[in-house]
Amino acid sequence: MPDAKRYNHLKFAAHFILWLASMAITLSLFYYNEKTVHFDLAIVSKAAILNLGFAIAVYVNLWVLIPRFLKQKNYVFYIFWLVVLLTFASLFIQFLLIYPLRSFLNFENRFRSFDSNLHAAYFFASLIYVAFTSFLKFINDWLALQDLNLKLAKIEQQKLEAELKTLKGQLNPHFLFNSLNNIYSLALIQSEKVPELILTLADLMRHIIYESRGKFIDLEKEIEFVNNFIAMQKIRISEQVQLNYEMSGEIPSAKIAPLIFEPFIDNAFKHGLPGITGKDFINISFHFNEPAWLSFKIENNYETLENIEKKNSGIGISNVKQRLLHLYGTNEFHLEIVHQENVHSVKLRLKLK
Repeated sequence: MPDAKRYNHLKFAAHFILWLASMAITLSLFYYNEKTVHFDLAIVSKAAILNLGFAIAVYVNLWVLIPRFLKQKNYVFYIFWLVVLLTFASLFIQFLLIYPLRSFLNFENRFRSFDSNLHAAYFFASLIYVAFTSFLKFINDWLALQDLNLKLAKIEQQKLEAELKTLKGQLNPHFLFNSLNNIYSLALIQSEKVPELILTLADLMRHIIYESRGKFIDLEKEIEFVNNFIAMQKIRISEQVQLNYEMSGEIPSAKIAPLIFEPFIDNAFKHGLPGITGKDFINISFHFNEPAWLSFKIENNYETLENIEKKNSGIGISNVKQRLLHLYGTNEFHLEIVHQENVHSVKLRLKLK
């Protein structure tokens, strides 16, 4: 059975049970109050009339007043029409008891005229029914809202995971393409470094394909990947390039989104070495001195603004920015990319998981 149809059946059953219980309670009250030997037609009719009046108050409140006034935050109008409704329900009950059914059910001795005390009693009894059913409706609406929020959260999570998977799928070929280009350039000159590069690349690809499947991995493994990646890049650069790689503080036992640093480092080696003799440099640093936070910085020289524009337009940087936005709150990371005086720098402050 579809969920909507099953919900409607359960809703109908709940209303039926509510009024069945109300009918039983009112019958019991009249039975003991009037001290009759058995349930006669007068008592059953009186209980039915009472519940009919209560039902009018309940359903007009649920179907009209709450949606039209209370949910629209028109509290003054809601209170006004609620008082009118309860007054009408009370008068409706007394009208049926006093006039149309008086002769038929021999109510002459029980209800001769309008009674203000009875009116107040029926008014507040109707109010109790309205308050109780309104409370049940608010609980039902709150549960429905929580269920809806849960479903939306699951849909959003599935969408996020699919998008992250797509971003990773873009990153892996991008990384492999750049690395193979490096190896190819060295193979053309028959460099002895090629075999070592291939082995290092195999280790790096194993990390990308297998170890970084989750949204977060151990920070120590990610730093090991960075070390291997820098070592591979270092093999192909000129000895005249000043490469400074430092790390301060102990690596904490924490988790981090995988492959966050690789695009920045890759861009520095690929686009940040214009070939100015004696002036090419790359500085890379990690700082773990602040509890629960990591600070990463990389800077390199550049020759023309065209290199910078090319660097910032790559798929790797865009990929990292999107993944940071998906996996971290806006107060959990700060990314700053600056280029001035022929120095391009990237600073990333990231909260560890």
